[in-house]
Amino acid sequence: MDNGRKRDLELLVISDVHLGTYGCRAQELLNYLHTVRPRTVILNGDIIDIWQFSKRYWPPTHMKVIKCITSMLAKGTQVYYVTGNHDELFRKFTGFKLGGLRVVNKVVLELHGQRAWFFHGDVFDVTMKHSRWLAKLGGQGYDLLIMINTFFNWVSQHVGGGRISLSRKIKNSVKGAVKHINDFEGTAATIALDNQYDQVICGHIHQPAMRRVQDKQGRTVLYLNSGDWVENLTALEYHDAQWRIYRYADDPVAQGKVEGGEDEHELIKAGHSAHELFAAMVAELSTVDRSSLSATR
Repeated sequence: MDNGRKRDLELLVISDVHLGTYGCRAQELLNYLHTVRPRTVILNGDIIDIWQFSKRYWPPTHMKVIKCITSMLAKGTQVYYVTGNHDELFRKFTGFKLGGLRVVNKVVLELHGQRAWFFHGDVFDVTMKHSRWLAKLGGQGYDLLIMINTFFNWVSQHVGGGRISLSRKIKNSVKGAVKHINDFEGTAATIALDNQYDQVICGHIHQPAMRRVQDKQGRTVLYLNSGDWVENLTALEYHDAQWRIYRYADDPVAQGKVEGGEDEHELIKAGHSAHELFAAMVAELSTVDRSSLSATR
C-alpha cells in the first residue's frame, strides 16, 4: 500500500470503460483512480454504454466510478466528457457546461507548445475512405463526420443490419485486425497532419498505443490510443511534458487497493434511460458545483 499518497498528473485520458456492461472492469478502474491526482481528465468516449442499458445492469461499483469523477470535479479537476459511439445519445448535450465539466465531441489542447487533438474515433467507422477530405473542412468537417456516421447507423439498424462498429470488426476478424488498426491509425494521423496537429489521441479500437507516424511527405505526428477498461485496463498519462501508457497489470499499488463488500453481479432493478442517467449525473454534479461555490465564498 502507498499510505494514501497519490501521483500528480497534468492530464489523464481514459476511454472505453463501458459502464453498464458485464465486461466493464469498474473495480480495477476505481483502484487506479484512487492512486492519481490529475489536473485535467479527458473521458475520451464510451464511458457509459448506452447501447447496453436495456440489460439494466448497473452494479454499485459502476456508480462509484461516476462519483469518483464528481469528487475530482469538486476538488478542482477539469473534466472533458468526449462523446463516443456507445454513449452517442449524449451528443445532444454537446456544449453542456457545469463547473469544471464540459460535454464535447472533441478537445484541442496545447501541451508544452504541442497542439494535441483528442476525439473518440468512431466517426471513421463508416467513412474511413472519405474522412480525410471531410476533416479538411475543420470543425464543421468533423461534425459532418458525426452526422454521417449517425445516419448510417440509423439506416443499418432499421434494415436489420445493426450498428456499425470498427472495434467489433477487429474482435470478429483476427486475420483482418492488423489492417483495421492500421487503417484507423493511418486515417487519424493523416487528418491530424492535414490540420497541423502535433499529437492525436483516440480511443474506440481498444488498442493502447503510442508511436510516431510519418506520412509520404515526411511529416510526423504522435499517435496515442488510451485502450480500454474491458480487456487491456489501460490509460494515458501526461506529466512533465511526457506521455506514457498506464497499464493496470503493471501497477501493484493500484492492485493493492481492492475494496471489499461489493457484489459485481448485483443488478439495479429499475431501468435507466439515457435521459434519466444524464439527469442523475447533472443532479450529482450540481451538488458538487454548489458545494464548490460555497467553499469559495
